[in-house]
Amino acid sequence: MTKQEKINAFDPNGVGLDNGHFIGLPFNEADAKVVLLPVPWDVTVSYNDGTASASENILKASVQLDLYDADVKDAWKMGIYMRPPDQIWKRRSELLRPKAAAYIEWLEAGSPEADKVLMEESLKQINQACGDLNKWLGEETRDLMERGKLVGIIGGDHSTPLGYLETLASYYPTFGILQIDAHMDLREAYEGFIWSHASIFYNALKIPAIKSLVQVGIRDYCEAEVAVAAKEQERVAVFYDANIRAALYRGKTYDRICDEMISKLPDHVYISFDIDGLAPIFCPNTGTPVPGGFDFQEIMYLANKVVESGRKLIGFDLCEVAGVGHEWEGNVAARILYKLANLAGADR
Repeated sequence: MTKQEKINAFDPNGVGLDNGHFIGLPFNEADAKVVLLPVPWDVTVSYNDGTASASENILKASVQLDLYDADVKDAWKMGIYMRPPDQIWKRRSELLRPKAAAYIEWLEAGSPEADKVLMEESLKQINQACGDLNKWLGEETRDLMERGKLVGIIGGDHSTPLGYLETLASYYPTFGILQIDAHMDLREAYEGFIWSHASIFYNALKIPAIKSLVQVGIRDYCEAEVAVAAKEQERVAVFYDANIRAALYRGKTYDRICDEMISKLPDHVYISFDIDGLAPIFCPNTGTPVPGGFDFQEIMYLANKVVESGRKLIGFDLCEVAGVGHEWEGNVAARILYKLANLAGADR
């Protein structure tokens, strides 16, 4: 069937189809405008793991979503397709995660000398594998972009999008990142892991094409990260959760706060969404939940305003979603992905 024939045969008002596709849509990768690419990797998480199976959780929950989007007419017709998670990388994550957990426990125990050689070897293996993952993702996203696809990454932990950001830099001379997150993720090689989930934007700032990093909802961070943001103040703008709330309590409108956030972004924008940027009621089983955070509709409003401002969404990711067994997080995440895909696809 052609894409148009699939559209004609599909009933967007009918029962959600459990057909192995995102929201039961009829499209495959060839005829989809937006491709969701899972990265089943959570090796370096420092608290709760399980996000490596997030895409499977999201896919299962997505079947019961309704397709109507009041902001983007007939959005589903553009075509969205979620790839199955790569089983080789999923297996490597499963093999290396226990080694990473043992290494973290060794650090927390004061790094006993008796286990030093073994732990240093584990660290070396993990850093090598994470570097290989970045390279693989860079190649996969480049292939998709060369075929005209808009790509959305599904983590895994928040370390996973780096290879995609590097690919985007070869397509766009400059772009900005809107980071929705409880954490700054500006630590240098956190816990010794060069490509740690807590180091994603420390590493991303090494990419010259990234003109600005706008961090919103931040509420759990260390002194060293504040220092990095201060050093990079021409590129990094931080909207702390406490400051956002204080401004609201004093009477500033959320609409104006959103305008201030968006004003720091250039014409081309990538959205990096760590689900813990939301209040924990929406993601209680994420890897590192933190009190505070955004309401679901607050973030949807912000994402809409980015597009309404005339800026172009060039890609996105959603990371740190709890895996299989946590249906509520899959439900919330599926709705986030659908909105981001609709806004980005329609914008193109």
